[in-house]
Amino acid sequence: MTTVAIRGEERELALSEVEAVRSALPEGEYRERLDSMHAALSGGEVEDRDTDELERLVILALQSGRARALYGPSGEQALLRLYRRLPGGVEVKENAAAVTEALGQLRGKLLEQIDLTAVGPGLHSLTLEAGGLRLLVHLDRNGARLASVETSG
Repeated sequence: MTTVAIRGEERELALSEVEAVRSALPEGEYRERLDSMHAALSGGEVEDRDTDELERLVILALQSGRARALYGPSGEQALLRLYRRLPGGVEVKENAAAVTEALGQLRGKLLEQIDLTAVGPGLHSLTLEAGGLRLLVHLDRNGARLASVETSG
């Protein structure tokens, strides 16, 4: 089993977020899970089984504006650093790198077509055609993801 080390300001803010949610809950299974996560965070490491839930709490704090409102810009940045080290943040970063690499194939080529399509709530598709290539990028609340690279004809 792997663990994520969480130290310093990131640890203190993560503990605060867990405590805030925990204090609003009645006794029960979910509260016990948060108690376990709180103990792990207090020790400075979170195991795989708790990273998804910690990630959800960090995302909620960031997206709701709670992080900036309570902890200021530096606290928000600390939670963003923590998010980028959690599995979902790592995946978002890797997806962005893959999209950037694919877009690099279009560098120096004449852009023939670009379309942005609203697929559904919070989901868009971006199609770019240039130099005989067609790239399809999906954009949603989880970031950008390369859907396909094809030759256009």
